[in-house]
This record gives sequence, C-alpha cells and structure tokens, in this order.
Amino acid sequence: MSTAPTIPALPHAHLSLTDFEGLATTVAGYPYVKVVLDQETSTVHLIDGADRLLHVQYVAERVLGMTRAELARNLDAFNDSVYRAADRRFLLGTLALHNRPEYGGQFFSLETVEVDTMSADLLHTFYRTIRELVDASVPVLLKPANHLQESFPAEDIPRILAHELYSTAPYVPLNPGTTTGRLRVFTSEDAYRKTTEPVRWYDVLVMDRMPDDIPRISGLINSRHTTPLSHTNVLAAGWGIPNAIQIDALADLAELDGAWVAVAVDAAAAKVEVHATERPASIDAGPSWAITQVDIGKPDLAAAQILPLEELRATDAHRFGTKAANLGELTAVLRDGSPYWLGFYTKPRPPRPHLLEYLARHLDADSIDETELSQTALRMVKEYVTVPRGVALPFALQQQFLESSPAIQQTIGKLKMALALGGEVDELCGELGALIRDTPLPSDLRTLIEDAVLRHLTGAGRVVVRSSSNAEDLIGFSAAGIYESIPEVESIEDVVNAIQRVWASLVTTRGVLLRDEAGIGLSDCFMGVVIQQQLDGALGGVMVTTNPLDRRDFRSVLLNLARNSVDDIVTGTGDPLQHLYNTMEGGSRTVALGTDGVDVDDQAKTTLGRLALIGRLLQAHFAGADGPVDAPVDVEWLVDGDRIVLLQCRPYQLAG
Repeated sequence: MSTAPTIPALPHAHLSLTDFEGLATTVAGYPYVKVVLDQETSTVHLIDGADRLLHVQYVAERVLGMTRAELARNLDAFNDSVYRAADRRFLLGTLALHNRPEYGGQFFSLETVEVDTMSADLLHTFYRTIRELVDASVPVLLKPANHLQESFPAEDIPRILAHELYSTAPYVPLNPGTTTGRLRVFTSEDAYRKTTEPVRWYDVLVMDRMPDDIPRISGLINSRHTTPLSHTNVLAAGWGIPNAIQIDALADLAELDGAWVAVAVDAAAAKVEVHATERPASIDAGPSWAITQVDIGKPDLAAAQILPLEELRATDAHRFGTKAANLGELTAVLRDGSPYWLGFYTKPRPPRPHLLEYLARHLDADSIDETELSQTALRMVKEYVTVPRGVALPFALQQQFLESSPAIQQTIGKLKMALALGGEVDELCGELGALIRDTPLPSDLRTLIEDAVLRHLTGAGRVVVRSSSNAEDLIGFSAAGIYESIPEVESIEDVVNAIQRVWASLVTTRGVLLRDEAGIGLSDCFMGVVIQQQLDGALGGVMVTTNPLDRRDFRSVLLNLARNSVDDIVTGTGDPLQHLYNTMEGGSRTVALGTDGVDVDDQAKTTLGRLALIGRLLQAHFAGADGPVDAPVDVEWLVDGDRIVLLQCRPYQLAG
C-alpha cells in the first residue's frame, strides 16, 4: 500500500453555503455532497462532485493510498469494512440541501448509504460531527437511509424520513427524455373528457393525474404525485416518452396551453424544462413509431383444448396468450426450479466476477456452489410461494365463438374497412363489443367451459377471469391496462359472462386504435382467457425488478403496496406505499407512505424482502439461457403473513 496523499482542507472550520455549492452535484433538483468521517483522525472529508468518485473509491485511493487495482481485488471485503463492520474507521454519507417552504425553508439532510448497517451510536456520532461542521444558520435533519435506521430512537436528533421528502418533492423525473409537441393543460379530468379538441399523438398532457385511458401521446407532466407503476406511467416507460411529476405544473404552464413547446425531462434539472417553439414540419409525416410494425408472431388457432395452468409453458403464448403462458411457466418454476434463475447473480459485474456471495447471504447458505444455491432457492420458493390454480382458454375458442355469429362477422368486416379508410371507429367498436358480450355461446362451447371449470376449480369459491391476449407484453407495445379482467366471480353463469366481457375488451375503441397505430391489425389479434382461483392477502401490490426512478441502480427493485388490492396501484386512483429493496447488499427503505399514511410492520418487510429476491430469480429465469438477465419483470402479488401469492409475471417494458 502506498503512502496516503494529502487531503485538501476547507478554508475555515465550518462548511458555508458557498463552500457547499462549490462542491455539490445536482440530482433530481437538489444539490448534494458526499461526506466521509474518519474517526481515527477526527477528520471530515467532502468529496468534490466534479471528481465523480464513489465513497469507497475516495476512501481507498485518496485517504488510504490504495491503487485502483488493489481496490478491485478486495472490493467486497473493503465494502464490508466501511458499511457493515461494527468497529469501522470510516462513516460514509451524503449531505443534501433542500428548500421546502412546508418544512420552514432551507435545510440540509444527512443520510448514509442505504446498505449501511451502522449502529444507533455510530449514526449519532456521524450526525453530531456533521452538525458541528455545517453553517449553524441552516438546520441539519437526519434522513434514515433504511428501515433499520428508522427503528432507532430519534428523540435527540431532528430527522426527516425518505417518504416525507419524496411525497412532497416538487419534481420527480419518472422517464427522462426530450420531445416537441403541443402543450395541453387540463385542470381536471372532467375538462379533459369534455374538450372539443381531441388529444392528438403529438400532444404533451399536463394534468393533476393522468386518466387510465389516455391515448399514445408525446409527453406527460403530472402536477401531483403518482406511482411509477400506474398503468399510464408503465405505458409511458414502454412508449419511451418524457414523463415527470412537477407539483406546480398546472399554474406554471397554464399560459402555454395550446402552444408548441420543446420539453426536456432531465434527472439533473430542478424542474421540467418547457420552452415555446415553432411547429415542426416533421409533424405532417405522422409519428415515427407508427411506421414501425410490432412483431406479434403467428397465433395457433388449431388447438381448442382448455388446459390447467400447470400444463402450460412460456412457449404456449401463441395459443393461450402471454399472461396464461407466463402463469403456467411460473407454476413450473415454483415446482421444479430453473437452470437459469441464478443468472442475475452469476453475471460478471466488474470488478466482481459474480454476485453469488450476496445471493448466499440472502439465502443463509454456506456455499456459493451454484447447484447448492439453486437447491436452497427452490426450497425457499416451495416453502413460501404459490400460484393460484386455474385453467386457460385458447385463442381457438374465441375464434369459434366469433365465427358462430353472422352479426359479429359482419360488424368485424365493417370495422376493418373503417380502419383501412381512416374513418371513425368508435360506434362500430361499441356495437361489436356489445355483440360479443350479449350473443349466447354455442351449446358445445359452453359445455366445454363448464366442464373445465368444474373439473379444475371445484371448491375454489370465487374466481377471477383474466385477459390473456397475443397483443400485449410485446417489444414496442405494452398494453398495460387496456384489456379487462373481472374479479369476484362466483357462479358458472357469471364465469361465462365474464369470459365474453374479456373477449369484448379486445375491441374497445382505445385498444383498437392503439394497436392500429402500432401496426397491429385487427385480424392479427386474439384473446385467451385465464380463469383462476381468487385468493386474498393482507397486502397486494406490484413489483418491478428495477428502480424506475434511477435506471442506473441495478441493485434495487421497487414494490408498490396496497392493503388487500392492487387495483388502486395500477389504475393510479390511489397512492400506494412504495418500498425499495436492495437485492445485492441488502437493506430496504420506504419512499412513499401512500393514501393510508401507515407503513407495514417488520414481519411484512421481511416477507417483502424475500419477494424482492424471488423477483430477481424470476427475472433471470424468463431471460433464459441467452437473454439479458437485467431485463426487468413486472410481478403482481399478494402477501398474507409469510405466504406470497404470485398473480402475474410479464416483461416490464422500457423503450430504448
């Protein structure tokens, strides 16, 4: 190890605002500085943001004089020494400056790295030292970095929780990007519904909260907080359009309503940048995405057999739809394990050759042998996880039904002609949907469905009837929230009615037009159906195996939680609890409390941490032998005690 270099000192004993601003880097609208407390020398180091050094790089190279190669060879052990060791020399964190009128104006927040396991005593030492360093005129609030730190006594330290800052943040860049379009400001959903000027593909919407049925447009600006996992935000991510939360957007942008603007959503900015501009000539050529046809594959309409989910695999999507096929695949993975599901942890992450040590720590395993880890993972999922039993109806049954009715066939022909000629389709879609819902099923088809339900779902009580189309979860076309699923179905008669409602949801005006814009013709679209036992849980939610708020963060997964139901999450009508779980070093934190304003207990947090780990295994399994193991998945789930119920697993579409 070489001799440690000299560390530059502050020009005076306290950190002034001028000093801070000279060192700070800005992210999501607020400036911050990385700080290191060396307890051995009683020295505080402030890392210049221009150096772009991680804490561990700074400590190793600038304080201890290690070479970059030395650090790389011992990275995991070094991380443990600064983040996990009880007798550590260094305390690492960040100091951020906020200006929030609701909290009295300007203040600093101090937080450690989220994976840090420092004790309450160490955390108090860190806070007191930084408090003495910082300009006394500016308050310093401790911001607990994880659930462990939130549990520490806080009587003698002023603090602010992560969810308090996030839920009141004036700006959240949900999907960074740039666009040019016509700004449309709607002060309410009612105003949006009643507008006489329809929303066009080139519009950028500004609303309090986006309706669940927006068409494909060029940008979204929400003026109140919303979950990144609502249907509209998931669609925006899949469409690759700029999307942000800006609390004062309705007032700030009102005068630009109807104007052509250039819009930039930038993670390093303080707000959405919106500037008036000229109408681009390229608008006349139509949207660039409309000329790129989405690959929908060739459906198989020959197989008309209803199958239990346990007999399906992902390769059956061309017969039963993506949702049904993935549920069958989930059932098989939970029963048999997977040769691929360690892929996230076996992938080289330079300078690390793999992350198997971290997986072993999560699984309480003694070895990093892949066979042993895979067997341990299988024991875990068998103990805690289930997929509700159910059956799947193939596309062939829907096609048989449609062909049984001359009226339905005639109306389909009219709708195809209207689409080809660019005519209005709303009335025809409504007429066709009503025919599909109300036309009686042929007796042989009805008998086939009734027999399958009685054979495989007797004793299930209630069932949920889910859509499973071939025109969803595609590269370039998500379809989140477009098709219908019906819960709380109890009788055979209601099952049949629900199936027809699901079939009819394929031809809603919104679905037809969105697919047409993506180059997916009506003749290419089919709808399978899943009939599945409906289970209950104390918590329900959606998990994506990525951090939508920071795409560079490969460690964390985001869980949105609601009590008893996931509907409020995906529709955006309610504010869910939001947790981030680190599936590498460990640790978790709450980033939003949601409508209820109450977090879950420690047992639930433990179960949700296990769910996050399972999400990583599923992500790698669905990538297979050759796929990108970091491609995230979107999982709907229920939790009751330590039981985890998986309801759906699909790709989480990210454009680009």
